[in-house]
This record gives sequence, structure tokens and C-alpha cells, in this order.
Amino acid sequence: MKFDPCMGVVPVRQPLGFRYESVAFGPHPETRSLDAIRPSLRDPDCSGPDPVYAIVMDVGRPEIRDQLKQRMLLFGAVIYASGQLGEEPVRSQGHVHHVSSHSGWSPPEIYEIWEGSAYVYMQEFVADNPGRCYAVLAKPGDKVVVPPAWAHAAISADASDFMALGALCDREYRFDYEAVRKRKGLAWYPIVTQDGKIEWAPNPRYEKTVLDVRLPREYRELGFTQRDALYQQAARDLDQFAWVSEPATYEKIWKHFEP
Repeated sequence: MKFDPCMGVVPVRQPLGFRYESVAFGPHPETRSLDAIRPSLRDPDCSGPDPVYAIVMDVGRPEIRDQLKQRMLLFGAVIYASGQLGEEPVRSQGHVHHVSSHSGWSPPEIYEIWEGSAYVYMQEFVADNPGRCYAVLAKPGDKVVVPPAWAHAAISADASDFMALGALCDREYRFDYEAVRKRKGLAWYPIVTQDGKIEWAPNPRYEKTVLDVRLPREYRELGFTQRDALYQQAARDLDQFAWVSEPATYEKIWKHFEP
């Protein structure tokens, strides 16, 4: 690995999944088949790797496990196969987070890239007008925040390589795919060019919009840094991430938030 997330949770490429070192904990991986994500693809009849990705939720080391539960937080991890889904690179299904019963909000999320490189794509709404749209290009160690209620997806930026990431999430995580599937995907599709780069094609089921492609930034207003592994920062001071499960505490920031 080019980056150590300091959790003892290690991506495995064959078969797709994870292994847990030392005292690290986590469940058996769940895989997502190509058939499961076809409704959100530009070409739902395409061929590609199967399974597309493997996911584990509630993983980590025991020292802050009880604190995570008290804060209604958890860490998850995903590993994506190499290859393409038709013209698109391997990616997750676009989704919105369900509203959590304890906060009354559709919670935000922090992605941290572990292997490969990724575009974290996000848009404000799943409606005729998708609002602001961003694609943040992230490499190992980079962290990207998805704000509350935004639709989003993780996309491999290099179709020739595997991609793995971790995430800090609300413990009541649930993924809503229905609205995205009705529009056959998010507002922009990533397309792999002949030279292996990513270009973006608009989804005609949305109104015309602009895609802002950018690099990760420092999130000083949210109290954490790009420098250290996310799990290390959480172990030092989990309170600084209270806004993930209690987003109302940062309501003013979310109104004008830029990833």
C-alpha cells in the first residue's frame, strides 16, 4: 500500500475484500455485482468486472470502538476492481444518504483514498436541475467531504488499477439509490478515453449544468487535516468529527459548502 490508514484493515485484490491484522475488527465483505449497479450506468447492458466492488462497514481497531458507537459513527471501507463498465471506469452506484433518525439529517461523509486514485463525484440535488456538481480527484491519503443530502459516487480515476478507500460515516448509514436510478445515473458520466484519461459526458436526463473538476483542499472549518490518517485523527480526538453524525452543529457551513 502507498498509504497506511493505521487501522489494520488491508484491501485484498483476489478475491475482492479485506483482511484484518492483529486486533482489528470487521465483518466479512459484501460484494456488489455488475447486475446490481446496471441501473445507474450510462450503458446498462455493458460488460465489465463482476463483482464490481466489495464493501465492509464498521471496521477498525478496538481503542475507540465504544466511542464511535456513542457518537453514532463508524468507519467503512471499499475496494473496487480494475477495469471498465463499458465506456465508464469502475465506480460505485450513485446514491443519497437516508435521513438518520437520531439527527433528522441526511448525514455527510468523509472519504479517504487508500489505493489507486479516485474521483469523488457529488451533486446538490437529484432533480431536473442538479445544482452544483463537483468531481474531486483524490490520491492515496487525500480526504474528501461529501456534504449532507448531496448525491455522490466514488469513481476509479485509473481504469487499469484497483482502487480502495475508507470512509467515516453515520452509524445509521443507509443508501438511497432510487432517485438516481430513475434518471439512469448522476448528472455527469465519467468516460475513459483511448489514452486512459477520464472525460465527462452530461446525462441528458438533467438540465444543462457545469462540472467543477478540482483537487482536494484543506477543511480547516471542519477541524481536521489532510496530513494524518483519518483513523489516527479520530483516535486522538473523536469529538472533532461530531459533525458527521450531528450535522446540524455546522448548519451555517453546509449552506455555502464547497468540497
